[in-house]
Amino acid sequence: MKSHKTPQTMKPATAAKKLGVYLEATPASFQAGVVSRDDLNALQADPPEWLRELRRDGPHPRQVVAAKLGVSIGGLARGGITDPLTTEEIDAVKADGPEWLRRERAIFAEARQEALRAKEKDA
Repeated sequence: MKSHKTPQTMKPATAAKKLGVYLEATPASFQAGVVSRDDLNALQADPPEWLRELRRDGPHPRQVVAAKLGVSIGGLARGGITDPLTTEEIDAVKADGPEWLRRERAIFAEARQEALRAKEKDA
């Protein structure tokens, strides 16, 4: 008997998340299709210009915005940021240094420290 192995595929939203890009900013052809594991690996290994541009300039999805600002996704929401931001907009928020950003960075740093202490305790 022959076994027919079908390639593992994912929805464009899943692939965009794995690539760290905002799905709605990707080309229509990417949004409309399915992405195989091989396609994803190829995009990661040798990103096309559109992917390099999105990673560099945005707009960025929430998880990337949060990471670039050094806060949690919940912290973004508490700070009133619910939409994707471009790199330029993220830099402007950093430059402004609003109170919510300082507060959320402190909370996030404290949470990371607590998680590290818990991990060390369990080890």
